[in-house]
Amino acid sequence: MDIIKFYEDYGISYLLEGHKHCRPGWVNTECPFCTGNPGVHLGFSLTENYFHCWRCGGKNTVETIQKLVGCSKDEARRIFREYGGKKKAKVPTAVKSLFRPVKKRAFRFPTGTTPLEIQHKKYLRKRRFDPDLLEKEWNLLGTGPIAYLKEGDYKLDYSHRIVVPIHYQGEVVSFQTRDITGKNKLKYKACPKSREKMDHKSILYGLDKVPSNRVVVVEGVTDVWKLGPGAVATFGTAWKERQLSHLVRFDHVFILFDKDKAGMRGAERLRKELLAEGVKCDIISIDANDPGAMSDRKAKKLMKELGIKNSNNAYR
Repeated sequence: MDIIKFYEDYGISYLLEGHKHCRPGWVNTECPFCTGNPGVHLGFSLTENYFHCWRCGGKNTVETIQKLVGCSKDEARRIFREYGGKKKAKVPTAVKSLFRPVKKRAFRFPTGTTPLEIQHKKYLRKRRFDPDLLEKEWNLLGTGPIAYLKEGDYKLDYSHRIVVPIHYQGEVVSFQTRDITGKNKLKYKACPKSREKMDHKSILYGLDKVPSNRVVVVEGVTDVWKLGPGAVATFGTAWKERQLSHLVRFDHVFILFDKDKAGMRGAERLRKELLAEGVKCDIISIDANDPGAMSDRKAKKLMKELGIKNSNNAYR
């Protein structure tokens, strides 16, 4: 099962490193079965394809997906199949607890974070973005060969990345990063949950900059960069209820998710919820599979057609 894609599509925070309970070949997240302190006890074996909580024991895969997503068992089975899940034998019993509670720490960017440098700007230009515009409008930063955050006795590696500050009501509350080398397995790597001032999945990227009572909802930060102020991102297709609470304040919401299965499913689910709240809502489509891949000309034309005027002249 492609557990990392599943977690990223559904907005589930996970760790590969940074704590004593993170071991090679395992992906860890909060256990939905644990009472009291969910911690980051739930591990998924990348080689053996099973879930095991180092606090409360082995778990059935479908039941775990059901708990993590909050869906029916049939839907959990479908998700399991969609992400390449295969049945495996028993969960080994001789797995010992290596976990300890995650402590809340002070928010900060990774060490070595600087204004965008040549390598970051080169990467952005290659993806048809204007780095100077993004640096000014979205306050982008970057890291070089040495960049990390300490989590206990471990260091989380954030080298060779673009750092994307996440604002809420004028304050930086979290960040997301994007690998620029093309070699890192994790293209996107978020701020550790223990260091966030606010869970980034409870807010919308770009919300502070929306200039009107109309808004376009997209999946990722690069989609927002392309469309400009007036677009907001849910950080994946699996939006959360608190993100919905921000969207219901708008008069008209346009949903523009990617054209893959997860995107189409997430868009339809969001549309139904917004309509139920009395919000005018439309799912819109473009030629490109990903809004971030649009040309600047088409992005500007789309925003104009939707009646969303950007305050920044560069986006008009």
